[in-house]
Amino acid sequence: NLSLKAAEQLVSIELDPAKLTPANTRFQRGSSSIRRRFRTDDVALTPPAGVSYVSTPLMEEDEIVDGDFYLLAKNLILGIYYDDLYDVCYWLRLEIAMPLYAGEKLKEEETIELEGPLGKSSAFLWRGRYRHFENGTIDPFGLYLYGIVLKEEGNENLACSVLVESVNNNPWNWDAWSKLQSLCTTIDMLNNLNLNNHWMKDFFLASAYQEIRMHNESLAKYEYLQGTFSFSNYIQAQIAKAQYSLRDFEVVEAIFEELLRNDPYRVEDMDMYSNECFAALSFLAHRVFMTDKYRPESCCIIGNYYSLKGQHEKSVLYFERALKLDKNYLSAWTLMGHEYVEMKNTPAAVDAYRRAIDINSCDYRAWYGLGQAYEMMGMHYYALHYFKKSVFLQPNDSRLWIAMARCYETDQLRMLDEAIKCYKRAVNGNDREAIALRQLAKLHHELGRSEEAAFYYKMDLERMKDEDREGPNMVEALFFLATHYKNVKRFEEAEVYCTRLLDYNGPVSSNIVILS
Repeated sequence: NLSLKAAEQLVSIELDPAKLTPANTRFQRGSSSIRRRFRTDDVALTPPAGVSYVSTPLMEEDEIVDGDFYLLAKNLILGIYYDDLYDVCYWLRLEIAMPLYAGEKLKEEETIELEGPLGKSSAFLWRGRYRHFENGTIDPFGLYLYGIVLKEEGNENLACSVLVESVNNNPWNWDAWSKLQSLCTTIDMLNNLNLNNHWMKDFFLASAYQEIRMHNESLAKYEYLQGTFSFSNYIQAQIAKAQYSLRDFEVVEAIFEELLRNDPYRVEDMDMYSNECFAALSFLAHRVFMTDKYRPESCCIIGNYYSLKGQHEKSVLYFERALKLDKNYLSAWTLMGHEYVEMKNTPAAVDAYRRAIDINSCDYRAWYGLGQAYEMMGMHYYALHYFKKSVFLQPNDSRLWIAMARCYETDQLRMLDEAIKCYKRAVNGNDREAIALRQLAKLHHELGRSEEAAFYYKMDLERMKDEDREGPNMVEALFFLATHYKNVKRFEEAEVYCTRLLDYNGPVSSNIVILS
């Protein structure tokens, strides 16, 4: 085995009498399998006669020991001598880090046989000997790594406790906060955390509120932090994310434009901006391509650009490139699923959405995409299940309510009262496309509820007037209202709507004769 030979060579070089240094005592510091394996006879400390040495500065003994043991540990990993590796790691103060590294190698080797259809592996990280955790001798970074291992093994309660201890002792390790956040899926779990008061705790809570869909609370936290960190681009970007979740797109666009003015070469979070800035998408795609085309965010922005142009095959290609750079990049999986839906490739779309959900089960876009895909396949009960998941995660998004309402309207379900409830929620959720009011009027008309239908047609007319919109929907509303008020003997109101219908030319105007 080449790796083992390399390790043996490493030790033999260090014990060469001609090159002996004070590090020759390294294996006398305690009993280990490494020392037993590589035990050699004692050698003289006096150089051979006639050999002269040039005086050179020597490294500190501990530095030499650490360097040698580090190289030895690396070779033991490659040689799969994991038990001996632990003893070497003890001298490096890496009782968590190096066993974790060894465990990852075992995991990779087992993945080939244990891999499922979506690439998931049931292989666990190596459970090293974490005896020092109970003694309280692991430093905050070691606790952080220990928490990761426990989380991967499914021991989430202990992982949460370990990560809390880590961030309390070293609050500047943001990745430890992020791992802790992934374990806190409810507000009760957040409130039960025994965290020290520190400004990093505010950053953590703001991010955690965003993940558990408390967007207003998250926005308030970030605005509070902005009072202290007034020039932080990160906080500005997080405020934009919160506003995006609250569907305030005008504010989102203004914040991202300011971010680009302050930091023209910024790539982080720009993929979210590309989901809304259709007018400037070409400019944004060119800018991130010139800045760093090998970033997942850049690939997603370019993919969105090709999607907008209708070139869905090219769009998928760039999303695949993003996933080569980061296989857990959530946006790429979801957006690629959308492209497969456009290409009518529903099996590939379902697979992409399910991968996104495996990464983050709170991604409402992936659940919504699954609903769309199953609806295309005519499986409306499945589609309804996934739409319900999406609206639970994002109740303020009118598009999700409209999609679920249309699912209720299908011939397979015909649950019109449930559809009406969904359209009402869409109206309350800022229906920018103005779909819900018209659909509510039509459904009530279909169910014979003329008064309710008239109420929603009037609301729709007022909205169209406020937004200065005209067209077939306005003609439909005016004609229904004129007919309705004529039938209920309210001729003055019927005359008002007939008069407004006279402003339109074509076949609609001839229907006024019927009303007269």
